[in-house]
Amino acid sequence: MSARHALFSDREVAGKIQCILSDVDGVLSDGKLYYDSTGAETKTFHVRDGYGIKAWMNAGLHFGIITARHSDALSRRAKELGIQHVVQNSSDKWATATEMMSAMGVTPEQVCYIGDDVPDITVMHRVALAAAPDDASIDAREAAHWITRLPGGTGAVRELIERLMRAADRWPSVSKEPPC
Repeated sequence: MSARHALFSDREVAGKIQCILSDVDGVLSDGKLYYDSTGAETKTFHVRDGYGIKAWMNAGLHFGIITARHSDALSRRAKELGIQHVVQNSSDKWATATEMMSAMGVTPEQVCYIGDDVPDITVMHRVALAAAPDDASIDAREAAHWITRLPGGTGAVRELIERLMRAADRWPSVSKEPPC
């Protein structure tokens, strides 16, 4: 366990977090690149991540996506979920995160970033809560405060969101209408 794995309660950190920024490949998807017979790239996304993202945004909280790659599949999925803050082809994730936080009206002290590899670490080191999926690179796991039990693309973002929302008493009760 690295020094980044600070000892603080979920409730202490969850109340401060107003925004989640997420990488895509290896976080919202399994990190594998799939090409169909025409050469078009395809991705798979887990429906539970979608439910979690919708629940987060329906609670009045911010969600953004930052990725170094471009994917039409991501554009479609983000549109389906109503995610307004999406930057693809980011060559500097910290600069992109800074612009996105400014647009959302949040500070790094209010942000959680979930990433899985070296390009994510600059953001992970500068926000209040850094998270990584279970199968993230060694460097990303060492930079993370929280590591999900699930690997990327299998509901790791939902796990993170649910942990934050439950700790802050924001998770939708079973008796309420679903957010999707």
